[in-house]
Amino acid sequence: MSDMTETTPGWLTTDELDVARARMPILYVEAVPVRVDDSGEVTSIGLLLRIGADGTISRTLVSGRVMHHERVRDALLRHLEKDLGPVALPRVPASLQPFTVAEYFPTAGVTQYHDPRQHAVSLAYVVPVTGDCRPRQDALDLVWFSPQEASSMAVQSEMPGGQGVLLKQALAHTGHVY
Repeated sequence: MSDMTETTPGWLTTDELDVARARMPILYVEAVPVRVDDSGEVTSIGLLLRIGADGTISRTLVSGRVMHHERVRDALLRHLEKDLGPVALPRVPASLQPFTVAEYFPTAGVTQYHDPRQHAVSLAYVVPVTGDCRPRQDALDLVWFSPQEASSMAVQSEMPGGQGVLLKQALAHTGHVY
């Protein structure tokens, strides 16, 4: 009997996911939610506050797996809604282009990104949101930082697995290099 309660096709049971993670890279999407002014300049970056499985509190980006037979755009929108709420109103561009591809390895030091569970390939996007963001699922809170605050060592040190590096790349991609 499966311990799954999800009925959406494309999800794996916990055991199936563990087997898949041990044998092949898993595709993820990551989003850096931002607020922009009328000229399109990034004014704020939203970071989620989460409690990890080990009880540690960290800041993270919106992220999650792409399901079998799911378009990357649909996965990105699903995870934005799951983490930020149904009225976050993300503005995903018509031409979906990641600002980088991050490759997470279970062995620390192979790249700047580390995920002890798996080898994961993540397509990373900067996504403007215009609505009311209310964290859901396992996120405790969403905090908006100025680009300068988000690039600080204090914030970077609270981000696990290299997500701080990914955030700095997103900031640079939007013209904020500190």
